[in-house]
Amino acid sequence: MNPTQPNSQSTVTHSDRHWREVMAPYAKPIMWRSVLDIMTSVVPFFVGWALMYMALDVSYWLVLAISVPTAGFLLRTFILFHDCTHGSFFESKRANTWGGRFFGLLVFQCFGNWRHHHALHHGSAGDLDRRGDGDVPTWTVEEYFSKPFMSRLGYRLFRNPLIMFGIGPIWSLLIGPRVWANAKSRKLRNSILLTNLAVVVMVGGLMAIFGVTAVLLIYAPLVVIAGTAGVWLFFVQHQFEDVYWENSDVWSYSAAALRGSSYLKLPQPFQFFTGNIGLHHVHHLSSRVPNYSLQRAHDEVDAFADVPVLTFRKSLGCSRLKLWDERSKQLVTFREGRRSVDKAPLARPAAATPSA
Repeated sequence: MNPTQPNSQSTVTHSDRHWREVMAPYAKPIMWRSVLDIMTSVVPFFVGWALMYMALDVSYWLVLAISVPTAGFLLRTFILFHDCTHGSFFESKRANTWGGRFFGLLVFQCFGNWRHHHALHHGSAGDLDRRGDGDVPTWTVEEYFSKPFMSRLGYRLFRNPLIMFGIGPIWSLLIGPRVWANAKSRKLRNSILLTNLAVVVMVGGLMAIFGVTAVLLIYAPLVVIAGTAGVWLFFVQHQFEDVYWENSDVWSYSAAALRGSSYLKLPQPFQFFTGNIGLHHVHHLSSRVPNYSLQRAHDEVDAFADVPVLTFRKSLGCSRLKLWDERSKQLVTFREGRRSVDKAPLARPAAATPSA
């Protein structure tokens, strides 16, 4: 522990300015580390893609075997894209923009649109009155049981693990990023359309060189594996039993980071492929900390000693949690929510249901 850092008992009582000062030493891109990240993510992804293509003439089982680490490198490439959207991967704003566009193309994402909505997520995570921007749709117990049957059915289907982790990866990587109808500005709309064009050119070029069937056989397992891992990571980072949710009048940015973002402790190989994003409490407290500095910040800042910890095994049970119970201040199952709503109603009205 670093003795110059605050005692862990003080955690969320400090101002945002205080936390910026505490995190400042870690919020600095290190050029050689960023280059090393590229060499250990993008480069091996290209190598793995090429090996999968060559293996098509041998056995598709071999292709599937190679797809596992290759998907890991694709997921790691997404973390580089993610860092660029926060302006934390390179010192130069221009480098982050163009680097983010390049990494985004590899993971089928629009840099400008993703950066916009992810910034909204960071600014509202854990705020009951500002749900709906870049988070997993979550209803309160009162909201759910006050809805008509078809609305409840739709919510149940969306929160079903087979839908969320089955269809979710395909939507998140391939379909959702292509949709421009909900873009609120012409700039974002144009950014999505230009990204779509670039994706068509990239995939079309690969198909022209290697063949349509080969490209589809290669990308299918990559999208499923990397996409499922990515959706699962995003889900468990803010969907655990004792997560933080408060209304805007008492919501705190630092509390949302320290109590509403999990520390997902993964075995080292998984932490490598996920770019340390399991240290999500550090990332939400200071999004300018690059992925390769998250572990050092966690180890040296005393306040991180008491953050919510999820093991891989424990995280698998998070998919059972569906509703926010404002009485117990916990995420609960549908059955637990039913028992809770049968009790005396809350003293104040429940927060408004977020728009879809």
